[in-house]
Amino acid sequence: MATKRIKAPGLAWQILIGLILGIVLGALLHNHPETRDWAVGSILQPAGDIFIRLIKMIVVPIVISSLIVGIAGMGDAKKLGRIGLRTILYFEVITTIAIVIGLLLANLFHPGSGIDMSSLSTVDISSYTETTKEVEQGHGFADTLLSLIPTNVVAALANGDMLAIIFFSVLFGLGLAGLPNELRDPFLTIMRGTSEAMFRVTNMIMRYAPIGVFALIAVTVANFGFSSLIPLIKLVALVYAAILFFALVILGGIARVCGINIFTLIRILKDELLLAYSTSSSETVLPRIMKKMEDFGAPKAITSFVIPTGYSFNLDGSTLYQSIAAIFLAQLYGIDLSIGQQITLVVTLMVTSKGIAGVPGVSFVVLLATLGSVGIPLEGLAFIAGVDRIMDMARTALNVVGNALAAIVIAKWDGSYDANKGEHYFETRAEEKVARRERREARREHRRTHD
Repeated sequence: MATKRIKAPGLAWQILIGLILGIVLGALLHNHPETRDWAVGSILQPAGDIFIRLIKMIVVPIVISSLIVGIAGMGDAKKLGRIGLRTILYFEVITTIAIVIGLLLANLFHPGSGIDMSSLSTVDISSYTETTKEVEQGHGFADTLLSLIPTNVVAALANGDMLAIIFFSVLFGLGLAGLPNELRDPFLTIMRGTSEAMFRVTNMIMRYAPIGVFALIAVTVANFGFSSLIPLIKLVALVYAAILFFALVILGGIARVCGINIFTLIRILKDELLLAYSTSSSETVLPRIMKKMEDFGAPKAITSFVIPTGYSFNLDGSTLYQSIAAIFLAQLYGIDLSIGQQITLVVTLMVTSKGIAGVPGVSFVVLLATLGSVGIPLEGLAFIAGVDRIMDMARTALNVVGNALAAIVIAKWDGSYDANKGEHYFETRAEEKVARRERREARREHRRTHD
């Protein structure tokens, strides 16, 4: 008699289970330093790093191949310029709204008032100092503009300099579009094949995601525990509330204007949101967001340009957090910032937060580079460094939603959104699942027949 096979949980459930088990293990290890150091250094950290490295390995080839295919397929430099202008304008408006909302909420709820600084455990932030100096010395408007243009394309690829890679890929795509068909089409076919192959590689790598999530979250909890949250609970609670408000009200309102329900978008991105939240890295989900938004109706030319560019110019969660954290630290030291100083803070954050998404601990680095402009002591960041990862998880998830929505907004604005694909997205996914299940059953039946 045939036994009924238990259906394996989907990716979202696997990631969630990995997240919960990682938190439990991290909490158990936190109070046993010797066991913790061995487990983190020998097993957990390497297991988590494997996942991050696998994702970083595929990001650059996916961005290059997708952009070249999209731009060459568009074949119109005028249209690309229009899309680029609209994209940057949209990003600037949204990130400015995020900064202003962060300032308003921090001024309204005063998360830094009434906290006993002697109760806060400090963390060494010297590892960010050199990076911050580089950001401060080379992050004016002219430097940001120059950083778009790589002096050496191979070096830009090796360093993962996403803005330079995007710039080169766009120019290359435009050059390819201008070639005769007999010269353009063979290379375009290779690029299409590369893009599709890399998305298949992404699906392979995602099978390891639950293990990577388990390891990364276990390391975080094992190192910091939950006790570090207690004196900073007001800050963490306000950041999470602000991110929820921004996602559901601001982005939800924009989605509604575009004829989309924000909860539908969140449902589409549930796997990616769980993954981005638990790894604190939006890079881990870049390929899948691009593919899903293309399947949802945004053309490849737009998803392959808007979403990677958003990783440098549209970090809604990060800018929202930075403005709250800056006011929190001012309140912590009893510094009363004037309206003028807060406007200076907004402008400085707008400029400093652009184009450094590839820098490790980017939000921390931006804060270090910004606080001095309004006289807030940099040492205050040591008090929030211990819980920065917990807040980083939420702001990363918001960055994912913001960039996915941006692709749909620009596609709608450009009039190239495929409403039919959007309406039938879930039906198509269901049909694909049934087809995959039938293929698996057919393979199993074939093996049983020939055994």
